[in-house]
Amino acid sequence: MAYVTARDGTEIFYKDWGKGSPVVFIHGWPLNADAWDDQMNAVAGRGFRGIAHDRRGHGRSGQPWEGYDFDTFADDLNDLLTALDLRDVTLVAHSMGGGELARYIGRHGTQRVSRAVLLSAVPPLMLRTDGNPEGVPAQVFEDIKSGILKERSQFWKDTAHGFFGSNRAGNRVTQGNEEAFWFMAMHQSVKAGVDCVTAFAETDFTEDLKKFDIPTLIVHGDDDQVVPIDATARKAARIIPDAALKVYEGSSHGIALVPGDKEKFHQDLLDFLKS
Repeated sequence: MAYVTARDGTEIFYKDWGKGSPVVFIHGWPLNADAWDDQMNAVAGRGFRGIAHDRRGHGRSGQPWEGYDFDTFADDLNDLLTALDLRDVTLVAHSMGGGELARYIGRHGTQRVSRAVLLSAVPPLMLRTDGNPEGVPAQVFEDIKSGILKERSQFWKDTAHGFFGSNRAGNRVTQGNEEAFWFMAMHQSVKAGVDCVTAFAETDFTEDLKKFDIPTLIVHGDDDQVVPIDATARKAARIIPDAALKVYEGSSHGIALVPGDKEKFHQDLLDFLKS
């Protein structure tokens, strides 16, 4: 079990597979580093070094009472990259992790980073506002927080359907996908779960995206029921100076885990790493 200690003493768990140019994976909410095992295996088997950490409050990392905001998450990521002295890094982030990636670049720049991948990611802004009418209504986020606080085990089982798109005809979602989601979600602290909803709903990453000065691949499903593509990926692709957007037709939020989608993503990721 490998850990780095963040500047406030919080222990951050990470896994480290393979040798070569580093690819650092940043998981979504409410998951942990295990969500990236297929991608970690794919890159490590092709001459890259795959690294994935559990965000504070998730998985095997520490569960402090405070610190569930994107400035803190970005600084935790910086602590990890600094402790391992990683250079020429490709950052790959899913969902909420996309906000962590964006805020890292906004706060710490790209001295250590050469490429970025945003997968089903939340930037620039999730919340519906007058300036972001494609976003998600505020009540949806309040209902999510209520579900976690009321009976989170059943809430996670129910949430998995929309996350993976198993409520769509002809889907390829497995029972294993949904059970793995539940298992990872149950290792997130209640406090982290609730506070992260506020953070990923309300944080605006527009100014962070403007600071990207590296090639960026954006991948998003056009049937994402969690992070709507029109509020996020399509806008991010217009803001980031050197961005390429790939839209997976009919795909869900859980691209990296659903059979069929994950293999397509592996190829797109490996092509991007070699470009």
